[in-house]
Amino acid sequence: MSGILVIAEHTRGVPADLNAEMSGAASQLQQQFGGSVRFLIVGSDAAELAPALALPGVDEILVAHTANAHFDAAITEQAAFQAALQYEPDTILIAHSASGMAYASALAVHLGSGFAADVFALDRAEQGLRATRSGYGSKVNIELDFPDKPVVVLTIRSGAFKSAKGAGTAQCTPFMVDSSATVGCYQHIEFIEPAAAGVDIGKADFILSIGRGIQDEKNIPRFAALADKLGATLGCSRPVADSGWLHKGHQVGLTGKVAINCKLYLALGISGAVQHLHGMKHVDTIVAINIDSNAPIFNVATLGSTVDLFEFTEALEKLV
Repeated sequence: MSGILVIAEHTRGVPADLNAEMSGAASQLQQQFGGSVRFLIVGSDAAELAPALALPGVDEILVAHTANAHFDAAITEQAAFQAALQYEPDTILIAHSASGMAYASALAVHLGSGFAADVFALDRAEQGLRATRSGYGSKVNIELDFPDKPVVVLTIRSGAFKSAKGAGTAQCTPFMVDSSATVGCYQHIEFIEPAAAGVDIGKADFILSIGRGIQDEKNIPRFAALADKLGATLGCSRPVADSGWLHKGHQVGLTGKVAINCKLYLALGISGAVQHLHGMKHVDTIVAINIDSNAPIFNVATLGSTVDLFEFTEALEKLV
């Protein structure tokens, strides 16, 4: 490999946490294949934000100053394309985010490169780089090779790679972007803030998740208190969120959040519909409590019991 180009993610003057994770992924590739690691940051405040990208293993930071302070998919794609032509990286890493997904595939088409989205593992294969992503609603993991592709564009899943920590010695280099031929520039109108959930399911390592088995909204505070005492993040299944008992930010599953970093998942009164399993079946240790012995949750549970949910909860409360 001749190098890795990482496209930095930032919003409203704040660099994304995923930059450090992508830097960690780039360092892993560098150890396996060699080459330089470069960040590219695009925007009117790129120079001010660039020092935050000087992480261990990063060799250079390309600073592309543009007139727009807000994300513009067309301009970012053009900047990444021009940087790829000039520096000829073998791999381009982009955040698997709303912004990243807005231009990553277009960049791949523009370059005629290999492409994989939502990648959570990278390895060396016989023919070069191998990327792993989920498929068929996370029922299987798919390993992708890219034979005969001189460059590969990947979007990186949040929480999948260990973040680079500490300070590096990367120097900033101005990078001029010719946007005269750019088609389809965006006009930013405003940011609309979602209602705050106060939780981040994707980063939680211990989740206590509740389903319809808790029976009534009035029982929510009891389970919230239990989660707090156990040091767990409170999660829920879709019926609980759809009923308005908990904010959607607590929901685990296909239409909620994936418990990416979770090591222990305690499922209370959750049947285990396929949509919910999408968000948690990969967790190392799953403990399921459900009175229905045929509940699908037991197909993925490490440990399970058909004991009454409230009896189990009372026993836990006495322990903590």
